[in-house]
Amino acid sequence: MSMPVQEQDIEQTVREVLAAHGRLPVSADQISASDDLYRAGLTSHASVGLMLALEDAFDIEFPDRMLTRSVFESVSSIAAAVSELLAA
Repeated sequence: MSMPVQEQDIEQTVREVLAAHGRLPVSADQISASDDLYRAGLTSHASVGLMLALEDAFDIEFPDRMLTRSVFESVSSIAAAVSELLAA
């Protein structure tokens, strides 16, 4: 079962933003969609920069209810949140 093209595009953009702003010690391409980004080295400080960069990249604003560790803990959870905000 393959993802719709838009979801693949969202995940790819999330990975690009993560690579540029996540300050991870590993390449964003080496991280699976479900890997815990905090275990991979994402800090709470870097997650703020990541969130702001995602808002710019997708022209969205994360509401307070989404400013949680669980939303930013994996590529797939970030992509799901972005998809939800783009659909709204």
